[in-house]
Amino acid sequence: MSAQRVLVVGLGNMGLSHALAYSRIDGYEIAGLCTRSIESMELPATLQDAPRFTDFDEALAATKPDVVSINTWSDTHAPYAIRAMEAGAHVFVEKPLADTVTDAERVIDTAIRTGRKLVIGYILRHHPSWIKFIEIARTLGSPHVFRMNLNQQSSGAAWEAHKRLLQSLSPIVDCGVHYVDVMCQITKANPVQVHGVGTRLTEDMPEGMYNYGHLHVSFDDGSVGWYEAGWGPMMSETAYFVKDVIGPKGSVSIVMAETAGDIRSDDINAHTKTNQILLHHAALKEDGSFAKADERIGTTDEPDHDALCEREQRFLLRAIQEDLDLTDHMNDAVRSLRIVLAADEAVRTGRVVSL
Repeated sequence: MSAQRVLVVGLGNMGLSHALAYSRIDGYEIAGLCTRSIESMELPATLQDAPRFTDFDEALAATKPDVVSINTWSDTHAPYAIRAMEAGAHVFVEKPLADTVTDAERVIDTAIRTGRKLVIGYILRHHPSWIKFIEIARTLGSPHVFRMNLNQQSSGAAWEAHKRLLQSLSPIVDCGVHYVDVMCQITKANPVQVHGVGTRLTEDMPEGMYNYGHLHVSFDDGSVGWYEAGWGPMMSETAYFVKDVIGPKGSVSIVMAETAGDIRSDDINAHTKTNQILLHHAALKEDGSFAKADERIGTTDEPDHDALCEREQRFLLRAIQEDLDLTDHMNDAVRSLRIVLAADEAVRTGRVVSL
């Protein structure tokens, strides 16, 4: 089978990682790179010979790609994905899939109508330790309690990147889709109500936007969860990374081992690194003491951020070559997006949102 020719659109942190992944994988060939600032970019050696574009529609027409990889600002995700699939290309699109549920559904409808493959950038779905974490959590019985956060104390270039994201997305939407997706994979129940609160800890963002927030979600099996996210130089490094699931039979947590060293919240590799999985058993002996000791499950040889991006693109290639059914993948993306957007609505209106 001939190589899939890829047009990579957007060359920020994620886009560049994906472009490098395509350059390493047999079965892909880079047809072009597109970003507004490409003329001033210093590209890695493996990408320097690729055709360069500053306009998406021009790049799409000129390269006629088999695959379009969309790693731009979120308000362009839906229109770019739709135009790419209408032009005959399969699509990889970074999360969130769209800025509204309606637009996300339009993207999926286009994928179904055109018969193109659509893969959304839920990177944790390709991480072996997170897969294990979800498998264990499912054994704990139901209902579940989900406790998760990802706060990032950012400065310098990281804070500048966060401020660009804050032009259109709050932290609980941008990062929240990952962890709400984890909740939904574990419970499989339907979300019924969402509440959210948030606040502005700086004026260095558009009016009406907030850089700290958290959401509460309840499911129809009795499961409940919260997710917290904040960005900026004022954020605390204390308890910035909580990944915890509780069920009737015990709990499972992702914990930072003592050997993790001085990992900071703005380290992108720390956002997926698990270090250890801690499994606690709730069963008691007749004397009331715990019947089984806690288990610490090592997670050595974890893939780093670039290696995870490569796994995502290998999954896309397999979906194309083997004609995988991505219906659940696409519907799950809409479900997690619906929850975080409901939380954003709750923050802005002060009301609980029923789904």
